[in-house]
This record gives sequence, C-alpha cells and structure tokens, in this order.
Amino acid sequence: MEQVAYKGTNKLITGIVFGVITFWLFAQSLVNVVPAIQQDIGISSDLLNIAISLTALFSGIFIVVAGGMADKFGRMKLTYIGLGLSIIGSLCLVLTQGAVLLIIGRVIQGLSAACIMPATLALMKTYFEGKDRQRALSFWSIGSWGGSGICSFAGGAIATYMGWRWIFVFSIIFAVLGIFLIKGTPESKVAQTGAKAKFDLSGLITFVIAMVSLNLVITRGSTFGWASVTTLTLIVVFLLAATLFFRIELKQLNGFIDFSLFKNKAYTGATLSNFLLNAAAGTLLVANTYVQVGRGFTAFQSGLLSIGYLVCVLGMIRVGEKILQRIGARKPMILGSLITAIGIGLTSLTFLPGMVYTVIVFIGFSLFGIGLGMYATPSTDTAVSNAPEDRVGVASGIYKMASSLGGSFGVAISATVYGVITASGNIDLAAMIGLLTNVGFCLASLIAIIVTVPREKKAMEVVTE
Repeated sequence: MEQVAYKGTNKLITGIVFGVITFWLFAQSLVNVVPAIQQDIGISSDLLNIAISLTALFSGIFIVVAGGMADKFGRMKLTYIGLGLSIIGSLCLVLTQGAVLLIIGRVIQGLSAACIMPATLALMKTYFEGKDRQRALSFWSIGSWGGSGICSFAGGAIATYMGWRWIFVFSIIFAVLGIFLIKGTPESKVAQTGAKAKFDLSGLITFVIAMVSLNLVITRGSTFGWASVTTLTLIVVFLLAATLFFRIELKQLNGFIDFSLFKNKAYTGATLSNFLLNAAAGTLLVANTYVQVGRGFTAFQSGLLSIGYLVCVLGMIRVGEKILQRIGARKPMILGSLITAIGIGLTSLTFLPGMVYTVIVFIGFSLFGIGLGMYATPSTDTAVSNAPEDRVGVASGIYKMASSLGGSFGVAISATVYGVITASGNIDLAAMIGLLTNVGFCLASLIAIIVTVPREKKAMEVVTE
C-alpha cells in the first residue's frame, strides 16, 4: 500500500485550494457575465448557455476516469496535468473572438477540473488524518463551495471594471501559483497488484453519449422545438445510451463507475445529495441575469447582492466542521439543505418592488451561503471517510462527478426554464419559476439525506484496507 510518512502542510493546502478555485471561482464566473460576453463577441443565448454548462458537464463526465488515473499513475501527476489544462483553457477564453474558441476553452477547463478535484481530495485523504483531515477538507470546501460563492461577486467586479477576459487572466495566475506551492509534495498512488484491469472504454463512450445528448435536449430543446425530429432523436439516443451504459457497468467488475461503492449508505447519501444541492447552482445564473436584464443592475451590482452568500458560506464551512465533530454528519447535512431551500425561495419573490426585493434577495443569498457552508464539510468527509483506501481516487471522482453534473444540469435546466418563459414576455414570472426550480433541487437533496444517511451520532469512518 501507500507510503504515508509525509504529513501534509499548510503550503500544500493553499496550493490545492488555488487549483480548486480555477474551476469553482474563475470558470464558474461566467454565470454573472452573460450580457457582457454576448455584447463583446455576439454569441447567441443558446450557444452561450451550452458554453456555460460544458465545463461542469465535461468535468462530470471525465472526473471518474481521472480519479482512477490518479490512483494508478499518481495524484500529484494528475494535479499538475489539471493545472496545466486550466492554463490552456483559460488562455483560449482570453483570446476568443467567437463561439468556437470559447467552447473549446470551456471543454478544456472541464477536463482540468476532472483531473484536479479527485486527485486533490485523494491527497487530502492520504496526507492528513483525523481532525487535520477534517480541517484540510474544510479549506478544500472553502475553495469549492466558497469559490462558487465568490464567483458571482468577483466575476461581476472584474467584468465591470476590467473586462470579462481578465477573469481568466487571474485564473492563469492562480494556477501557476498552485503549481509552485504544491511542488515538492511526494507522489501518492495505489500500489498495483495482480493483473491489470482493462479500461472500460465502452462504459465511458456510452456515458459521454448519454450525457451530451441529454445536455443538448435541455439547452437546445426550445430552439430545435420540443416535439421536433431533432429533439426526439436526441431523447431516444439518451435513453438507448443510458440503458446500454447500465447494462455494461452492472456486468463488469472494473467498470467506469464502481457501483459497489453505493453499497455504503452513507457514501450514497453524501453523493446523491451533493448532486442535487449542486444543481441549485442555477440560482446564480437566473438571479444575476434577471436583475441585470429585468431590473437594470450592472454585473458588479448583481455581484454585490450575493456578497452575503460569500461571507456566510466561508464562515459556515468551519462551523460545519465543528458541528460534524460534535454531532456527526446527518443533522448538519439536513439542516444545510433546508436553509438553502429557504434562501433560494426568498430570491424567487420577484413580484416584490425595487428596494424591498433587493433586501430580500440579499437575505436569501446569505441563507443560501449558510446552508451550503453547513452542508459542505460533513458531506465531503462522509464521502471520503467511507471510501475504501484502494479506491479513494475513484470514490472521490464519483463524489465530485455528482457536484459537476449536478451543477451542469442545474444551470442548463434553470436557464432553459427562464429562457422559455421569458420568450412569452413575462421576465418576472420567468425568474420566479426558474428560481423555484432550484428550491425543488434542494428539497430533493433533503429527502435523499433523510432516506439514505444513517443516524449515527458521529460521522462513520469505515475504511476497507
């Protein structure tokens, strides 16, 4: 097995967090600069929605593969590759003059996140123990959940005063800093024993086809026509690919997704609720677009509305860690999902006038941050601590696949709901329904936790050696 004599440092944590925010902060900032990008490069709303969701989609699709590669070839190696891809993807966005380079850059950013997230989570598992691991995971969560909190404000401020391309200049800078900060950390990988397992290419291909076709149905269905031959064909392709994928995976011992991990109810609950709660990322896209288009806010002003989210999510992540240590994971996960639903529900009150709505949205975003911050560390620790040691990279990959796919489809669904209703001329109603859709995701997350996460007093740490 692995050599774990090396003990993780604050320098390593900082470098990892810098890598994590290249996706969660900078890549996700596109949710608040839609009007600016459209005005700059003249891209259609449909193509821009696809570009926004592609990074999370490709991250989700390939994150499990990257997690397995991290276990096999080295977690440090995959982290370096991810940071390199982040630099390339960001450079594409800095230089883009149209849809092609924008989409290519977003895909590369997704592949970067797929490498970084499971590899760095596995490094946290390997080089930190007990309370030190929970502390390290709290900072990892600050990079991911906190990054998603600041992305709206940071992206809006940068776009308003410097131009939206500077978002990705800063992303390049932080990726380079991350490379230097993690330099010198020993490699970590699983010792290979026995015959080499054959890579599940058929599982990967069918999964990619299923996810891409479903994403196209969601993002382009209204343009194609919901009953058009193109849309119906894509639905059939999705159903066939998804069915074939499950048939392939359930017959394989070393499949693309290791379904045996879901025999652990705690891991299942953390992963499923993580998917559903991340789907609420569509809140930022709908709320920011609505206040800019419907209420005349600038990107910076709309970002200021979510500053309470940033403060609360960053403050509550460490609080969530302490609650986890005192009473276990289940209660803070339940309460976090419920508070998040209430917060988003407040932002959906678009019938309120001027300043009243502004104040209510600020309060709603603050509750949004409190809920996610409370949920983050207990959920992440539950998933990582319940993963077998020899499959922690794959298990971390599946957990973060849930984050990325949840965010991708949540943004795509919310944008589609908002766009379809806006086309009828009622932008207030469009924003309300779009935001209530995200409340539904939170409530589904709440139900998933109640049903699947065990009632232990303290977070379970069942690790199969």
